Amino acid sequence: MHNRPIAAITGASSGIGMAIAAQLAAQGYNLALCARRRQRLAELADTLALQYEIEVLTQSVDLRQEAQILSWFDAIAERFQGLDVLVNNAGLGYQQPLTRGDTEKWRETLDVNVIALCICTREAVKLMRQWGDDQGHILHIGSMSGHRVPSSGMYSASKFAVRALTEGLRKELRADGSAIRISSVSPGFVETEFAAKYSGSEEKAQQVYEQFPVLQPQDIANAVGYALGQPAHVQVHDILLRPTQQSS
Repeated sequence: MHNRPIAAITGASSGIGMAIAAQLAAQGYNLALCARRRQRLAELADTLALQYEIEVLTQSVDLRQEAQILSWFDAIAERFQGLDVLVNNAGLGYQQPLTRGDTEKWRETLDVNVIALCICTREAVKLMRQWGDDQGHILHIGSMSGHRVPSSGMYSASKFAVRALTEGLRKELRADGSAIRISSVSPGFVETEFAAKYSGSEEKAQQVYEQFPVLQPQDIANAVGYALGQPAHVQVHDILLRPTQQSS
């Protein structure tokens, strides 16, 4: 049995995922991190392992490939013999209208935001049941776009799905008598690499972030820390975060 708690985080090489990794490292978690950018992950792992004297497992994973996800979870099981926390942070979106959008970009959005999240959740529950006495905590990083539809229908659809999956998993776990908790954090505008990928333009992304003070990755990490920090009888279901001046 592991001595430190173990947290697995997807999309950990930048932005919100990196901030969550740093916060949990500071709280004494050993980490299992995945993202596509191997070098960025390695640099982050070296920094956190040295600063906080923790173990950090990293693996380059394309979340559209189930075999790569399963390989990551096999590595977690082999290295740590357990898992306490999964943060399904990885996500993406494109400004692709439903009337003329690109099918492959729609498919990628659903594969990463929905299907990969489900695969990671399933595999995490297996580890929590095998080594954690059916205890643990799963957190989905959702979006305010899962609570209303601002523009891109497909991106919003994927985040509405995350809301449904959060509640569906909660009910399954309760029906099974499991002590595993499930939470979601739904941010509005956050200054990350997301807006540039979504809009296809660094300039457009900057225009979004210059409208008013937007959320920072650390704000989301703080919300994750709050949900994780509650006693076992408290389940934080969904935290909605907006910049103060965001109207929608």
